[in-house]
Amino acid sequence: MEPKKIKVGVVGVGALGQHHARIYGELDGAGLVGVYDAHAKRAAEIAKKCDCRTFATIEELAENVEAASIAVPTDIHREVAGIMIPKGVHLLVEKPITATTQEAEELVALAQQHGTVLQVGHIERFNPVMDFLEEKALKTPPLFIEAHRLAPYPPKRPGAPPRGTEVSVVLDLMIHDLEIILHLVKSPVVEVRAVGVPVLSPTEDICNVRLEFENGCVANITTSRLSPKRMRKIRVFTSDSYLSLNYEKQNGRIYSQGGLAGITYKRVPVEKGDQLTRELSSFLHCVETKDEPAVSGQQASDALKLAMEIIRLSQQRLKKVER
Repeated sequence: MEPKKIKVGVVGVGALGQHHARIYGELDGAGLVGVYDAHAKRAAEIAKKCDCRTFATIEELAENVEAASIAVPTDIHREVAGIMIPKGVHLLVEKPITATTQEAEELVALAQQHGTVLQVGHIERFNPVMDFLEEKALKTPPLFIEAHRLAPYPPKRPGAPPRGTEVSVVLDLMIHDLEIILHLVKSPVVEVRAVGVPVLSPTEDICNVRLEFENGCVANITTSRLSPKRMRKIRVFTSDSYLSLNYEKQNGRIYSQGGLAGITYKRVPVEKGDQLTRELSSFLHCVETKDEPAVSGQQASDALKLAMEIIRLSQQRLKKVER
């Protein structure tokens, strides 16, 4: 007898959602029922590739699945999830959780009311380097964290702004590091300093943030979508060592006292893997067991609140400079 497969669907099969559908179709624990997209032709194309059906409406998909990924534009996350959660559908919502903090709070409350799993797609948490980072952080609390997330400016698109530039780089890229750092430090933020500059977009294209936590830890984060080269790195300093990790290359080093130079290092043991596959597998596990997701709706909501405060402070500073 074959093990029971969780009936899943995908709402939105664009650049990212198509990969959700593909991986669900490959995972042993998932039975991909079908997809929905506002563009029927696109939905039919992906459904054919993934050997599943298309649905004419979100409501129809919700009535035929147990769990689903939502990979639509952020400004309609709340609307789509609001249709599916009351029907008992467990959701993986792409990041950021919603467009506003109020919507995020509503979504968290709605999932709690209906007893559904609400996981949010902060995919960097499923990077294999995080396994080692979390283990180390649990043993020795971080004292200082430095993160860099840099990317080239996205290419032009016909009839639409470059992908991701409809929002601040804080919401597009930095929010990954904000969520990770909140998870690692596990202490309230007591001070935020931010400077951000819009260069090619209406909102911030580059931003630097300094966070101070109640327990004394300090984090410095730099994010840009104006860099000629990609970089996704984090360094975590503790009382006895520091970790330097590369999210993109999935490798790193841990430095500690010792050796002729007074410091020695060893490579971090990382078993490389596909982050999205790990994320979707984890989501299905939570649906089956009702375990708390690695990135819950509440955690994602907290990261969004911090991101919004950073944007507010950044824009406030910019207005002072422009006077």
